[in-house]
Amino acid sequence: MPVVLTLIFFTSLFALVHTYVLYPWLLKRWCRDKANNTCWFSEEDSWPVVSVICSVYNEEAVIEEKLRSLLSVDYPVARLHIYLGSDCSQDGTNEVVEAYAQKYDHIRFFPFTERRGKPPVVNDLVQQATAEHGASAQHILLLTDANVMLTPSTLRKMIRHFKQPAIVLVDAHMRHTGMREDGISRAENQYISGEVLLKHREGILWQKMIGPFGGCYAIRSDYFTPVPPRFLVDDFFIAMSALQEGGGAINDLEALCFETVSHDVQEEYRRKRRISSGNFQNMVTFRELWWPPTSALGFAFFSHKILRWLGPFFLGVVFLFPAILGLMGNIVYEVVFFILIGGSVLTVVMDAVTRKIGWNILPLRGVSYFLYMNLALLEGFFKYIKGIKSNVWQPTKRNH
Repeated sequence: MPVVLTLIFFTSLFALVHTYVLYPWLLKRWCRDKANNTCWFSEEDSWPVVSVICSVYNEEAVIEEKLRSLLSVDYPVARLHIYLGSDCSQDGTNEVVEAYAQKYDHIRFFPFTERRGKPPVVNDLVQQATAEHGASAQHILLLTDANVMLTPSTLRKMIRHFKQPAIVLVDAHMRHTGMREDGISRAENQYISGEVLLKHREGILWQKMIGPFGGCYAIRSDYFTPVPPRFLVDDFFIAMSALQEGGGAINDLEALCFETVSHDVQEEYRRKRRISSGNFQNMVTFRELWWPPTSALGFAFFSHKILRWLGPFFLGVVFLFPAILGLMGNIVYEVVFFILIGGSVLTVVMDAVTRKIGWNILPLRGVSYFLYMNLALLEGFFKYIKGIKSNVWQPTKRNH
């Protein structure tokens, strides 16, 4: 019995080390002297038609800035079409978008009167766009969120890659704004920055980037798969469906876009909990892509996502099993247990105390963030087990 418990303990510990330390280190090492895709559209080429797809809900605070951002992109207007769908917004969003739609011919507005959530709105907008421009390699969909702002060059930087037939999805480089010393925004930004590099390197090595950030990514219209009802993480489903069909996905670090980041731990906890439920939906839906993890896609999917989604269970084993082994007479594991529990509790308490007196120590905040977010993953798992009744939710409050 002690041998089995010890084996499970070290397996769980290795899983955590692999997904958070070893896998990023391997990608960094393997990517040395390797370039991203260089088969690009040039100025002399005929660039594809682009349909911008944007679902909005009560985005009065940012929607005008978003529209100006889209209108300022450096792309032929004759080949650019903007489709915005309002998911029964109750603030001034509809009025702002309607005014722009009347002024600019390439903006189409669909004010839906029933609150359904983002995925059904995206499905309807894509259906409208493909009905008008077809579903082909020469028609690209840019899926973007209302609070994500593009630079003038963002769209061209992304679309240029579609000259390479193997590439069907391109993710932008998401950068955060509105960070503050207090709250968790800097810890969140540090995590996201690491994720950006992971996704970028997966694209360089295998053209198998495991999921875009969702706020701004482009996909060939003939590789778009409608999101099923009650699916929560629509961008991941769309991306993995494209990979399942044999397409390639990459991230372009030069295609910059900007999003305000949440600094409120409870808001971010709520968002992570919801995403976690959607993660387990995708884990089950695409299980054939990650197990066994013997292909490039399977190895990346398993190492980058599956092990992290199962992280709360690995953490549970790492914390609990030393206690059990200690009670069975192993003094070493008893010491390990008290170090782990004491260190975690002390870190969370110290972070709370230092934050209260105005000291913001990033290492303490980072550990607290890691523990909180794994707790959110665990709660999201139980929400998934109970059954997801709806994909409608209240967007995260951001710093504006």
